[in-house]
Amino acid sequence: MYTVAGLIWGGSFLFVEYALTALTPIGVAFWRTAFGAIAMLIAILIYRSKLPTSIDAWRKMAIAGMLMSSIPFTLFAFAQTYVTSALASILNAVTPIATVIVMLIAFRSEKLLPHVVVGLVVGLFGVLIVLGVWQGFGDNEPLAIVALLAAVTCYGIGTPYVRKYLAPLKLSTEVAVFGQIGTAALTLLPVYLLSGQYFTSVPTVTAIASVVAIGALGSGVAYLLFYKVLDVVGSAIASSVTYITPIIAVILGVLLLNEELHWYEPVGGVIIILGAAISQGSILEIFRSRRSGVKQNA
Repeated sequence: MYTVAGLIWGGSFLFVEYALTALTPIGVAFWRTAFGAIAMLIAILIYRSKLPTSIDAWRKMAIAGMLMSSIPFTLFAFAQTYVTSALASILNAVTPIATVIVMLIAFRSEKLLPHVVVGLVVGLFGVLIVLGVWQGFGDNEPLAIVALLAAVTCYGIGTPYVRKYLAPLKLSTEVAVFGQIGTAALTLLPVYLLSGQYFTSVPTVTAIASVVAIGALGSGVAYLLFYKVLDVVGSAIASSVTYITPIIAVILGVLLLNEELHWYEPVGGVIIILGAAISQGSILEIFRSRRSGVKQNA
């Protein structure tokens, strides 16, 4: 489930690029959540799951929808009108680091351990490398970079929020996902309608297929899998699914979109992933496992 979700979200950056050929950023975000909600509604009908009747439950799902869907989806789509899908996906890998920071500050569910501090410093250093700070922002639009980091921050807040406030509701996974992206679509609809621009050009088959795919798969199936992983391993490890997405997105961007990849972008991406792994204790677990293995063999 973990790997499949990473693969789907890796392809999402490519789908966003194709969708943007016919839609505005807000349009991409709306249709993405709308098709995702339809996919989850079908799942609810198949499994005959019951929707919650509590207003409090819907309020919590709506907040999760804004943090995990409507706001970051719009910000990523906006940013990708200026930056490559590869760069967007690499900065998306900052999500685990943002999650740890939020858990330390807001949710206070993590202790400020030495490896956490080291991981955060390493990860943030990786962000500076990705952006090529020695040359300013290079060819990148500063506002787009701010949008990407803001989107990642939303994920960083949303992941532990879902774990703390939605998980205790004991909703079936398909209902929780439907509530999240369904309410996200509803919040985006009036903004989309009032924008006055529904399409930027005549939609092609590729653009339509991409929107359907990014919605049904990226915002539906992938979130369904993510929530299942979240229930089992927690928010810190679940958010590390972003380790996989940049690899897939960079390969697709270079091969299918002919995107130019600067040497410092993948280098910085590796450093970000390393920092996230250190902050979450993944590196320590590897060393502990190897040490225990050596002792057993001895």
